Amino acid sequence: MQEYKAYLDENLGFEERAKDLVSRMTLEEKVFQTLYTAPAIERLGVKAYNWWNEALHGVARAGVATVFPQAIGLAATFDEDLLEEVADTISTEGRAKFNMQQKYNDTDIYKGLTFWSPNVNIFRDPRWGRGHETYGEDPYLSSRLGVRFVEGIQGHDKKYMKAAACAKHFAVHSGPEDIRHSFNAVVSKQDLYETYLPAFKACVQEAEVESVMGAYNRTNGEPCCGSKTLLKDILRGEWGFKGHVTSDCWAIQDFHEYHKITSTPEESVTLAMNNGCDLNCGTMYSHLLYAVRDGLVEEKTLDQAVIRLVTARMKLGLFDHPEKVSFNQISYEQVDNKEHKKLNLKASRKSIVLLKNEDQLLPLDKSKLKTVGVIGPNANNRKALVGNYEGTASEYVTVLEGIKEYLGEDIRVYYSEGCHLFKEKIQGLSAKNDRLAEARAVCDMSDVVIACFGLDPGLEGEEGDQGNEFASGDKKDLNLPGIQGDIIKELYKSGKPVILVLLSGSALSVCWEEEHIPAIIQGWYPGAQGGRAIAEMIFGEYSPEGKLPVTFYRTTEELPEFTDYNMANRTYRYMEKEALYPFGYGLSYTDFELDNVSVSADEILPGKDITCTAEITNTGSLAGAETIQVYVKVKMDEAPNWQLKGLKKVSLQPGEKETVTVTLNDEAFGLYNNDGKLVLNEAEYEIYVGTCQPDQRSIQLTGKTPYCKVLRAKETVVL
Repeated sequence: MQEYKAYLDENLGFEERAKDLVSRMTLEEKVFQTLYTAPAIERLGVKAYNWWNEALHGVARAGVATVFPQAIGLAATFDEDLLEEVADTISTEGRAKFNMQQKYNDTDIYKGLTFWSPNVNIFRDPRWGRGHETYGEDPYLSSRLGVRFVEGIQGHDKKYMKAAACAKHFAVHSGPEDIRHSFNAVVSKQDLYETYLPAFKACVQEAEVESVMGAYNRTNGEPCCGSKTLLKDILRGEWGFKGHVTSDCWAIQDFHEYHKITSTPEESVTLAMNNGCDLNCGTMYSHLLYAVRDGLVEEKTLDQAVIRLVTARMKLGLFDHPEKVSFNQISYEQVDNKEHKKLNLKASRKSIVLLKNEDQLLPLDKSKLKTVGVIGPNANNRKALVGNYEGTASEYVTVLEGIKEYLGEDIRVYYSEGCHLFKEKIQGLSAKNDRLAEARAVCDMSDVVIACFGLDPGLEGEEGDQGNEFASGDKKDLNLPGIQGDIIKELYKSGKPVILVLLSGSALSVCWEEEHIPAIIQGWYPGAQGGRAIAEMIFGEYSPEGKLPVTFYRTTEELPEFTDYNMANRTYRYMEKEALYPFGYGLSYTDFELDNVSVSADEILPGKDITCTAEITNTGSLAGAETIQVYVKVKMDEAPNWQLKGLKKVSLQPGEKETVTVTLNDEAFGLYNNDGKLVLNEAEYEIYVGTCQPDQRSIQLTGKTPYCKVLRAKETVVL
């Protein structure tokens, strides 16, 4: 008679089955299951599994996949529904690729269903090289987009996860890159809870994210991947997290090598495991054999970690009969198919932000043009389409290629690289500025000039990424690198209309350009279809609708030190000077009016919601989309300027009207105190309802003044 094995009984719960399976493992087998390269246990029917996979804006690093706009570009859509649609498509392709790889017994790195995405760190400083992996500088926007991305990745099946998402890097992590392995981020409890934790909390409590990844740095002296405060007290204690925690890659090794918090590998793995880090991206956890043997880690603590890891694999259906898991039917033909390319183009279109459009230069009417000049180091740069953590697209369309495709044979397109992205010349033996004459010639020959400048992921990104030229991936300042600014001035001198397209993953200081260039577009890293989307926008196939998820500052000189994690004078919520381009700002080709705006109460009461209602009408002549933005200002000393607390994206045809409702709960009015408690203060509050921030610069740039209503809370209550 065959032995009953509870872990194979599909009628039991996943955790019960996982406990049974782990109880059958030897100590050595359990230890090696905590490494990201988990080996097979053939006697128990456990297959090898590599936990490390990436899906920041498409399935990454494992061959062909749809390459969507970089995360910061997705954030600029301000579109929660789109984020879930994109993530759902990513997990479909992830399953399709996994099913194919399993067929051919490929269990290598980047071939699993545990995606270490999204990155919900706060982009607190524009110099940070990895900021383009995030959803920007605002905790509320990052929370909303992070939740929907997680839901898209994990799916809504009643039993199984489509794939597993991971909220990273927990917590208080945003550079500098070159000292991240030894850096101690010092932060007040107030800033911790007000700024750095909300997106993680939302992913855990609302989206039930399966995994959380610790950060490399220390936070207030504790290494994040072994932090009792973060992993035990907050994540599992306050928030009730049930999933598994993974270290960042080789982060546990940093405990003794760089942080000097521990002295040996055994001490490092003890600190991490005892504080709730279940999985090691790296090799340090092999030392758990000694840590358990020497009594530093109880075996039941190790068991709990392995149970969590096995439970995650069971949730993915990896221990069940294949026909019982519907996701096993997703075929390889789903990868980068026609529908996904169409969604990618839609996402690119929605991500692009129109920053300036003097005298309605845009959109261009191609019937009035005979020649178009395309100039700049990003005009034909594929790297500037995709950002980092990217897959391989089956088709890339650069801005130059998109414009040529759109204009066809009837209009001559002249092209010059203009200059190198960051060096003074393109050819090594040439004199400085060796494309200047060519750029001038293209201007002379062209009716209009489309200038493509900015950065690419060779200049901003993660420490150690091949090709990061400056500051380990961080930016030294916000200026256009190399001689790009000089070339833009030359294009301006030509007297031809110039449209500046910036491709970058972060804010750039383009003060001269704002004064002199009539049209400026922020294209981010717009994905493999990005050149097509930008060309279609320039020539009016659709109206731009993107909004800035970050502040564009005038200079880094107004910012605190990069290593200062205090939020004072950082981001739109706390900044003191006027922005060049504010958070939440973006122009359209059409126009929208808000009417009949109302707020449902005069008093804020604990446990009660407040409803903001507005009629929005497309009063222009083109179809378009607009984002209703609701901000709350607490009228107290040292409170933030105002904070985004509600948003709603609306698409309207010309003349069409829609009534929009945004509901704010009592927490929207709370501020965290120095003890990390959310407090509704006895004070006056301002609610702003509009299509931009209520700052003077936004009002000046848009000509729109948000509706404002003053409310009161009559008592101070801890929420």
